[in-house]
Amino acid sequence: MSRTIVFRRLSNGEGIDPPRYETAGSAGADIRAAVEDAITLAPGARAAISTGFAFAVPQGFEMQIRPRSGLAARHGVTVLNAPGTVDSDFRGEVKVLLVNLGAYPFTIGRGDRIAQIVIAPVTLCRFEETDDLGVTIRGAGGFGSTGV
Repeated sequence: MSRTIVFRRLSNGEGIDPPRYETAGSAGADIRAAVEDAITLAPGARAAISTGFAFAVPQGFEMQIRPRSGLAARHGVTVLNAPGTVDSDFRGEVKVLLVNLGAYPFTIGRGDRIAQIVIAPVTLCRFEETDDLGVTIRGAGGFGSTGV
């Protein structure tokens, strides 16, 4: 099924390709950097990278900002708050919070593919307080409680 997501190109997005699915089976559309000058991320550094676009995500959906696996595997560069969420009522420029977890500086140039976006449905819930959550086998066992 295909949906239409409308977007507005901002002045810093002139000449930047809009998001695009690179293959017919891609779940995520690549989004690019709309930086004026190249930005070099030192190891451990992070930066909010402009994309040059604002989107009208339909109500009932979110736009998830996810890492590109190649950047993560080859350079240790990933989306810090992965997945980042663009809510349906946000109309500002989408920026990607990148972090360099690698051992070497990484340079981001204008038009470089920096992340992918996935449009996903959102389920809104009511939150109700209770004193009894019920019993499960796992119970309150947290991190690592089910083994390695």
